[in-house]
Order: sequence, then C-alpha cells, then structure tokens
Amino acid sequence: MTTVFGERAEMPAATGELDLEDRHALRRVAGLSTELTDITEVEYRALRLERVVLIGVWSDGTLTSAENSLRELSRLAETAGSVVLDGLIQRRGRVDPATYGELSPSQLRRLEGVVKVKVIDRTALILDIFAQHAKSREGKSQVELAQLQYMLPRLRGWGESLSRQAGGRVAGGGGIGTRGPGETKIETDRRRIRTRISKLRGEIAAMATGRQVQRGQRRRNAVPSVVIAGYTNAGKSSLLNALTGAGLLVEDALFATLDPAVRKAKTPSGRPFTLTDTVGFVRHLPHQLVDAFRSTLEEAAEADLILHVVDGSDADPQAQLAAVRGVLAEIGAQNVPELVVINKIDDADPVSFKALQLRERGSVLASAKTGEGLDELRAAIEAALPDRDAVRVTVPYSRGDLVARAHAAGEVTRTEHGPDGTLLEAKVPPELAAELQRCAVA
Repeated sequence: MTTVFGERAEMPAATGELDLEDRHALRRVAGLSTELTDITEVEYRALRLERVVLIGVWSDGTLTSAENSLRELSRLAETAGSVVLDGLIQRRGRVDPATYGELSPSQLRRLEGVVKVKVIDRTALILDIFAQHAKSREGKSQVELAQLQYMLPRLRGWGESLSRQAGGRVAGGGGIGTRGPGETKIETDRRRIRTRISKLRGEIAAMATGRQVQRGQRRRNAVPSVVIAGYTNAGKSSLLNALTGAGLLVEDALFATLDPAVRKAKTPSGRPFTLTDTVGFVRHLPHQLVDAFRSTLEEAAEADLILHVVDGSDADPQAQLAAVRGVLAEIGAQNVPELVVINKIDDADPVSFKALQLRERGSVLASAKTGEGLDELRAAIEAALPDRDAVRVTVPYSRGDLVARAHAAGEVTRTEHGPDGTLLEAKVPPELAAELQRCAVA
C-alpha cells in the first residue's frame, strides 16, 4: 500500500509569478471552479493546494510495476488537488507492519511523529476524490458511507489532547461514571458514526429498490442490458457517447464520473439494448467503496453483457484488466459474458495494443475519439447478445401489449389482423417468445 505525505501551502499572491498556461492548467484542478476567464490575484490568495511527497514500497513484482503504481498515485494526488513534489520507492524484502498498510491510528501517529506533517494512505486519498466528484444524492450518500466505514476504526481519542485516565474508583472497578473524558468522547463519536452509517444504509437501500424496479421494467420489455465497466479514465463515458450520442461529461481525470448513466442504443440490425456506464475501477479499490457502491455495481452482475474497456495506451493494460476483473468477481459478475474493448488505439503503440489483442481473444480495437472500430464494436455487441427465438403466433387483441413489446425488443417481419387476433411473425428474446406462445390463440 502506498502512502501520501502532504502539507498545506499558500499559492503565490501575484499573478505575475505564474504564466498564462499555468493559470489555465490550475483551473482544471479538481474541486476548483471560477466563472472568470482568468484567475485573479484575489483567487490566488484564497487558493490553497497541498504539497505532497509520495512514498511507495517495492516488496514483490517488478520495479516497472512499482513505478507504474507510483505514477498512478501521482495522478490520484493531482486529481485530489495536490502538487506532487517528489516520489520515492523503497525496496524491502518484507514490509514493516508498524508503518505500512491501510494505515491504522497507531501507524499514522508513528509516521507523523517522524515526518512532522499530515500522513494519509491510498484509501483515504481515493475516498477524498470520490467525495469531490459525487454529484447525485445517491452518489453522495455512497461516498459518505464509505468514508464513515473507513473512519470508524481509526478514531483517535488516546492522543495528547484527550486522556483515557479515569478518576474515582477505577482501580477498584468503579464501572459506570468512572471513565475519563477521552474515552467518553471517542465512544460518543463512534455511536454517532454508527447511527449515521445505519441511516445511510437505509437511504441507499431505498434508492437501490428504485433501481431494481427500473431493471425489472427493462426485463419485462425483454431489452438486453449491456454494462460498460473498466479502469478509471479508460474512456468509458467517451465510448458511451460515441455509441449513443448521450453527451455525458468527458474529462481527462480519474473518477470524473461516479453516477451510472443508462442510455438506449441499437445494434446494426436495429435490435434495441440499454447501455449503462459504471463507476471506474482502480488498483486496490478500497473495499469500503465496493461495499457502499454495491447497489450501483450490481448493474454489472445482472447484465447480459459487460463491455470491459481498457486503455490501450496505458503502460500496463494487463494490470488494469486484472484489477477490474477482481472487483467484478467480488460483486458476483464474474460469470457475465465479457467483451473486451481496447480503447484509445489512436494514442497507443500499434505493437502494444495488437499484442494485447492477441492475449485477449475476441477483443475489439476501437477509438471513441476518432470513431475507428466502432462499427466492428457494434457488430460484436450484436453477436454477443442473447439469441432470439423465431415465433409465428396469433396474439389475441386483448394482449396488444405483447405485440408492442415484440416491436420494441424484437425484429418483426410480418403482422396481419385476423378475426381472432394479430398474426405475428418475429424474432424475439426467449422470455418474450415463451410468453407469446402461452397467450397465443390456438
């Protein structure tokens, strides 16, 4: 687990100390917004960015893999609104449990006692980014739940400012009323956090019910579901826009979008399906986030097909694939059919992405930016969707809803109105075919 060391620092007060390009780049820092065309001197004085030093431990694997992990941590820190000063990797045969891992309060105290600045771990950093980018009510609730779950076991109450020494008859087992102020305060905080966690779980469960109702309606209409999953910044939203014209936010930043988006799309033959974007994944995605976003991620577990998008220009795309598949397995989506989409081939080394395509049999090369490979991708999606059954039935006029569903979810080749109902010839999903057969006029 990589750690982040950081301290706060004022930005220069005078705009002349930074050139125009730097000021425009500064505006793109996550969490910074302004309605002005330029950043004023007043805004420079008001802005505070954290300066951070990144620390990593290399205990197994290759040095290249460790360096790639630290580069990713640098992007995470910059996304959170930090200025990265330096990055260091330490080679160790085994890690020191006193100062390494998803940091416990005791580890934080030991490290901060040595470096004399704030210390956070990778998990806390990712949670901070999610908190900045959450926009919807559900997203904000999920992020808050993850943060509280992370915070609960890390409450500090036995430091210099709060005492755990109790008065009265402690030595003789005084019991209630004899605990010191430090322990009383931390127990109060824990109780409040547990209460808030319980409330958030109830709210998220209620919102998940609405999501399940929507999924049920799509199922009743026999519309196949395709979910886009992949590493953060792999181009999932760009791909959804290219396939559906959805117009979602596209930003060159980690975790730019957290809220799932469902859009309608059609295969080359006109078969409709839904395309759902999901939250991006990352190596060592905090388990608190997986738990909090489980209702959202379950879209993938109940899909008919997962479009697994990987950045073909990344230095280690195979690690991206492994990280995403690990999370998909955790939420029970490992058995859903998968179609790997190697995106950003316009910006990738042809030798590298073609080698990746050889390792990932059946994968599709594409560029959401230029449109290259999108026709092949649409054809691959159509081939991977569940098969449809051919039916020739007479549907009673009282079940006109079934005829409408056949038009919406299938390929209707003939309709003819007779005395007993509507003669229907079509190719429809198996579930709808069975229902049409049950309701057919003999």
